[in-house]
Amino acid sequence: MKPLIGVTPDFNAGDRKDMGGREPTYFLRARYARAIEELGGVPVILPLTDDPALQRRLFEGVDGLLLTGSGPDLPPSLYGERQRYKFRVMSRQRYAFEQAMVGRAMKAPLPLFGICGGMQAINVALGGSLVQDIEAQLPKALPHRAKGPATEYAHAVRVAPGSLLRRITNATRLRVNSSHHQSVKTVAPTLVATAVAPDGVIEAIEAADRRRHPFFLGVQWHPEYLFDRYAVQRRLFEAFLQAARSESQR
Repeated sequence: MKPLIGVTPDFNAGDRKDMGGREPTYFLRARYARAIEELGGVPVILPLTDDPALQRRLFEGVDGLLLTGSGPDLPPSLYGERQRYKFRVMSRQRYAFEQAMVGRAMKAPLPLFGICGGMQAINVALGGSLVQDIEAQLPKALPHRAKGPATEYAHAVRVAPGSLLRRITNATRLRVNSSHHQSVKTVAPTLVATAVAPDGVIEAIEAADRRRHPFFLGVQWHPEYLFDRYAVQRRLFEAFLQAARSESQR
């Protein structure tokens, strides 16, 4: 059986010209669903509901969760800070739903894969914090909002020994693409950082308890842009789907 993967979309409450204008809409770049489908899963786009009973029903109906990237930022109030920079803030519908689902995945447990903003959502949901703007707060950092296309590699990351990420990639160093202006600052208590860029910016996090959470991973880059050309990036999705398949069988 192919595993069912719940995929979180972005949400336009009616103020986003790039997401349908005044009509409230869900928005998801097709490359996320394509990666899941082409590598053996069934992507299911999840409605962003506040209803705890419906959240539980959705959660119990999938074998894994994919938290996708997002243009807008999480509200800094979620990690105890005021907003210092004028970037668009994510819709309450999305961040409230994702925070709830991350909590459920940590408790259950359930395979969880976060990409870019999805990684940041995992960290904040579990008690971590973010660098609100890398360029302003870390002036010696690399340009993490790469000027080139997001489909190309931008810089390297160092992968921690003994980590899930090291086991999946079998690499001490990876090349990654880069399209973000925020990053993990304080890692949540139940997580560990397992990849860093040369400037010290955290590029991957995962569950500290690997026995309880065989796959609970967030990466700051976008493997969905790269999986069809680079085997090492494809293995991230393959490992996620294998964990979800095991969950389905269990």
